[in-house]
Amino acid sequence: MFKNKAIFLLFTVLMVVTLLWGCSLIGGKTVSSSPNSDENKTIVNKNMKDTTKTGDSKLETAVLAGGCFWCIETIFQDLKGVEKVESGYSGGSKKDPTYQEVCTGTTGHAEVVKITFDPSVISYEQLLTVFFHIHNPTTMNKQGADEGTQYRSAIYYNSDEQKSSAEKIIADVTASKLWDDPIVTEVTKLDVFYKAEDYHQDYYNNNQNQGYCSFVIAPKVKKFYKEFPQLLKDNVK
Repeated sequence: MFKNKAIFLLFTVLMVVTLLWGCSLIGGKTVSSSPNSDENKTIVNKNMKDTTKTGDSKLETAVLAGGCFWCIETIFQDLKGVEKVESGYSGGSKKDPTYQEVCTGTTGHAEVVKITFDPSVISYEQLLTVFFHIHNPTTMNKQGADEGTQYRSAIYYNSDEQKSSAEKIIADVTASKLWDDPIVTEVTKLDVFYKAEDYHQDYYNNNQNQGYCSFVIAPKVKKFYKEFPQLLKDNVK
């Protein structure tokens, strides 16, 4: 296919650049590695079993950080019981931060998603269980090649009940050996959620032909959907 080694090397370099290019234009992001596959369904099903309710209830919110908000937003927005997912920033001291400011790592903010959900359909603990399957919670201030406090793993609770749930799920996941290394996810009381710029919202669905979305996010999403179809809304199965 290739006339010489030089052309082959150039092709290889271009492919690698394509994988990393999509997010690097405005911040640079790489998806974390997958958890131990043998434990995947066991942990999710354990926390989903006998906990889904039916009926009306008031909506609640969850704020989570797990590296690139484009990646985790994509999966959460297609889960049963999730009404809305917004990408944004939390955990820092800078008021009304911009994406460019957060990317410097000096604002204290992390990239987060704010999930509005119906607890009569999906519980907060169920959301956290999914959370620990779709990012690497064992790397401090890092997801893949993305390094900095803005990419940390964090749970921002807004009640004592959410704090207790977070601690319980972390203990469950740790005991299950889902991940080989210790979980370093930060559990902190939510102060303020700042919604990110409009172009970050629903990013994957609006940019599926973009290199990072098609080569990195798409396979990750497809794998999760294939393994856990029981969690998905009917229109995305």
